[in-house]
This record gives sequence, structure tokens and C-alpha cells, in this order.
Amino acid sequence: MSNKVDNPVRVWCDGCFDMVHFGHANSLRQAKALGHYLVVGIHTDEEITKHKGPPVFTEQERYKMVKAIKWVDEVVEGAPYVTNLETLNQHNCDFCVHGDDITVTADGVDTYHLVKKANRYKEVKRTEGISTTDVVGRMLFMTRQHFYKGDKEYTVEKEHSSVMGQDKAARSPWTGCSQFLPTTKKIIQFSEGTEPKPTDRVVYVAGAFDIFHVGHLDFLEKAHQYGDFLIVGLHTDPIVNQYKGLNYPIMNLHERVLSVLACKYVSEVVIGAPYSVTSDLMKHFNVDVVCHGKTPVKMDINGEDPYAIPKAMNKFVIVDSENSMTTEKIVDRIIRNRLEFEARNFKKEAKEMAIIKEMEKVKLESC
Repeated sequence: MSNKVDNPVRVWCDGCFDMVHFGHANSLRQAKALGHYLVVGIHTDEEITKHKGPPVFTEQERYKMVKAIKWVDEVVEGAPYVTNLETLNQHNCDFCVHGDDITVTADGVDTYHLVKKANRYKEVKRTEGISTTDVVGRMLFMTRQHFYKGDKEYTVEKEHSSVMGQDKAARSPWTGCSQFLPTTKKIIQFSEGTEPKPTDRVVYVAGAFDIFHVGHLDFLEKAHQYGDFLIVGLHTDPIVNQYKGLNYPIMNLHERVLSVLACKYVSEVVIGAPYSVTSDLMKHFNVDVVCHGKTPVKMDINGEDPYAIPKAMNKFVIVDSENSMTTEKIVDRIIRNRLEFEARNFKKEAKEMAIIKEMEKVKLESC
């Protein structure tokens, strides 16, 4: 039976897609569900800086990240900041899709007013509890407020919790404090739900995969080339903090799970994987090869090599991603440009609050 559609519905999405996270991926997942073929337009660094402040990632990094999201069929580089009908027509798209948050130009103009007027605009629900602004806010002060609160997890460090994205008083529904609530439904929506075929070569990798970035992406692409079914083991927040220190991870376990699942190279995720790769894990998933990047491996708390077992089984491979990007380097970018990013965050919320007040005013007047 053929899955070919005679007249496929082509969907257009656009945006900055800075620090691509599971909120972006979920928006694209919903957009793809409204049609058959998803085209994603991405703005240049120049356009983003002009309208909302400097992006964290370069346009080339952002292009690569979006191309790797499994619901994306095509990426258009340098898309206009204000979505217009000419762009939709040029790429044969039936309509444009965006989340239910507010996006405006530097002059406060709705970036989707043209396609809305032409009835070629559809809206999907934004993923609550996550935004680029919030993630930047976490890194600016590196608070532990984003950690999942469990009996053996971390407590909030209140002295530096007033940055945008961590401030309980932040009133904007889009740039306020992160309160992502994970559900099994959300994981199912992101998961392929497939099992490896008997003939598949199973590859296993493990790590934090914190602030999912191009370094992770290039590593997973290379690791995937060693087999047919790639499983990613994600360590718990306490384990990541144990070997990375400071206030890592920036993203909690549930957030990291969704970010990794959105990657087209990943087949399955082990939530809360053991730090040391055990013989039970190797047997349970029928692992053929375990891959690790060229970054140094820290010993387990018992002083033993966490990859001792796959090495003894001759199933361990060092993979060179040929990309030196790390989560620490991203944090360094934020800290070095702290004033710029703080100004960007507060400016963004101020715009959103002004629009919300205007909407409330119009609503009251129409009553």
C-alpha cells in the first residue's frame, strides 16, 4: 500500500529557533500534523539582532539544528522576519503555522499580520514552561530552580533567582518562570515507538546532552553511522551534577529527554541511565556497539571506568564528531555577553506585557 498523497498539504513555519529546545520541536511536530510536508524558514542573525537582540547561536548553527528535527522536511535559510504571502507562494505552502504566543518586530508590529489577514494562518498550542528567554535566564545566574524537585534532588538557591525566566513575579505567560510539567503523553508524542528489527545493529551512547546543541548533533549523527538503531542513555540530574559540578545540568532530565527524542538520528532514549554501562544494559538492549566522544571520561564514584564492560566485550568505539562545541562553551557565550542578553530578555517581556495590556483594554471596551 502506497503512502503517497496526490495533493500534499505544504505547511510553512518560521522563526529564530535560537537554542533549539523541545518547545520548538513540539511546535514543529504540531505544525507537521496539520499537513504532509513541513517547510521551516529561519531568520538571519542580522534580522534577529535588529528586532529582538543578539541570538545565542549563529545562523549556520541554527540552520543545522532545525534540519535535524525529525518532523522537518525542508529548511529555508534567511527567511523574512515578517511572514508574507510572497514567501508562502514561493515555497508552495498552503498556510503558515505559529504558536499561540506573541511575536512582534522592533516597532511592535505583529509579524504574522499579513498571512492572518489573508486567512493563511493557523495556530498551535505553545509548550508551557519553556522558552529560549527562560533558558538564557537560567544560565545568566545558573540557579538550581530549574531542577526537578524530588527527595534526593536539589533545593532552590534563592539569592540569584530574580533574573528573567527565574523570577516568580515575571508576568508574561511566555517569558516567565519555567514550570514545565512532564507527562507520559508528551513523551509518547515525541517517541517513534519502534523496536529494533532482528537484523538491526544497535548503537548505545550515554551522557547529559544538556542544552542540546550542534556538538551533540554532530556526535549523534556520527554514532548513528555505526548501526541502524541508536539508543541514547540520559543520566539523572544528580549524576550529571556529580561529574560536571557547578549548577549543571541546566535542563532537567525530563526536558533533556524530549530534546534528544526530537533528533532524527535517535531511535530510543533510556531515562535515567546508569553512569556505568552494565552487562545487564548491554544484554537488555542487545547492544552491538557503545560510542563515546573524544571528551575525557570521568571515572565512576567507585573509581572504575564506566565503559569497562563494553571495552572488555570489544564493543566500544571513540567517535570524533569534529565539532568542539560544548554546553560549557554555550554558557560562556551567555556570561561573556551577559548585559546584552539581560537587556534582550527584559525588553522582550516589556513588549509582551504592553501587547497583553492593549489586548485586555480592547476586550474590556468590547464588552
